[in-house]
Amino acid sequence: MAAEPAKYTVTSAVTPAARFRRVLLKLSGEALMGDQGYGLDPKIVQRLAAEVKSVHGLGVQVALVIGGGNIFRGMAGEGAGIDRATGDYMGMLATIINSLAMQSALEHIGVPTRVQSAISMQAVCEPYIRRRAIRHMEKGRVVIFAAGTGNPFFTTDTAAALRASETECQALLKATKVDGVYTADPKKDKKALRFDRLSYHDVLSKDLQVMDAAAVSLARENRIPILVFSIHQPGSLADAVTGKGRFTVIEEVP
Repeated sequence: MAAEPAKYTVTSAVTPAARFRRVLLKLSGEALMGDQGYGLDPKIVQRLAAEVKSVHGLGVQVALVIGGGNIFRGMAGEGAGIDRATGDYMGMLATIINSLAMQSALEHIGVPTRVQSAISMQAVCEPYIRRRAIRHMEKGRVVIFAAGTGNPFFTTDTAAALRASETECQALLKATKVDGVYTADPKKDKKALRFDRLSYHDVLSKDLQVMDAAAVSLARENRIPILVFSIHQPGSLADAVTGKGRFTVIEEVP
């Protein structure tokens, strides 16, 4: 019997417009809620999947880390009498739900996707294996890293910086509600100033709350630039990858 042909081919060369060969996108769980107070908004998930597809179509290898705050946030569990470690594990399970939802949305529009979990859950997704994740991306598959780092007391921001470092991503794209980093919340303070470029040291010393300190420090150690942009602006993800649009770059400044 003839061997079955490969279903997917290796990713084509990155287009000249793209600045990076491989990137990791960090999405918050709240980004999937839309205007709802809880859970997933299917229309939002589909729109975000289309944003990822637009970057994937440029020949860029893409990985994702998605938070779980739209379903459960570990620290919030302490108020309900749940100890922090248990709450964090519950939050990790929430990230798996979000990851499976995004996988379904991506594959519905023709983007091959794999979910890898830091917590073994082989009935629904693969275990996280670094070399397998890299190979998936080389073959043109989007890889979603679920369950954070697999350890309590670490945020999904830290998980994003860790996976970006492990899989040799050239940029960490942080999707937020605003188009970059500001001195204060621009929705609350009209005098807030926006930065086009910052150093890792600036973010840490000024406590700008872009990502937690462990994530920023890890990106700094591995020289991975962090691009902060608004996920609510259509096309903003592709704009960040191609160097267009409005975003803040956090990197080592000479």
